Amino acid sequence: QVQLEESGGGLVQTGGSLRLSCVASGRSFGNYAMGWFRQAPGKEREFVAAISWSGVGIYYVDSVEGRFTIARDNAKNTVYLQMNSLKPEDTAVYYCAVDSRGWSSVLALWRGGSISGSWGQGTQVTVSS
Repeated sequence: QVQLEESGGGLVQTGGSLRLSCVASGRSFGNYAMGWFRQAPGKEREFVAAISWSGVGIYYVDSVEGRFTIARDNAKNTVYLQMNSLKPEDTAVYYCAVDSRGWSSVLALWRGGSISGSWGQGTQVTVSS
């Protein structure tokens, strides 16, 4: 069974930075796409970024492009999300996800609003104005 544990959330001022981490356990994730989603109060869960198993395939939603960077360390079964130039609208619970299907399929699913795959419990990010 897959288990995901996020960490690194917290309270930061506008313009600040945070680095989220997500450690996966239960199996090797070298062939899995990994991604980050977020959910703000009263809103639906939003796809933020994803990375293929090789790290070559990377996708960001427009609202975070240029500010967030996703990376992974397959030896540590860990995916990271470096968040810079944070804005109040980035405030949300951030979740990581992993999916064993091929990169193009997973990306299509996640961009289309599917919450497929396995999920962590989330970490709160709060950006004060």
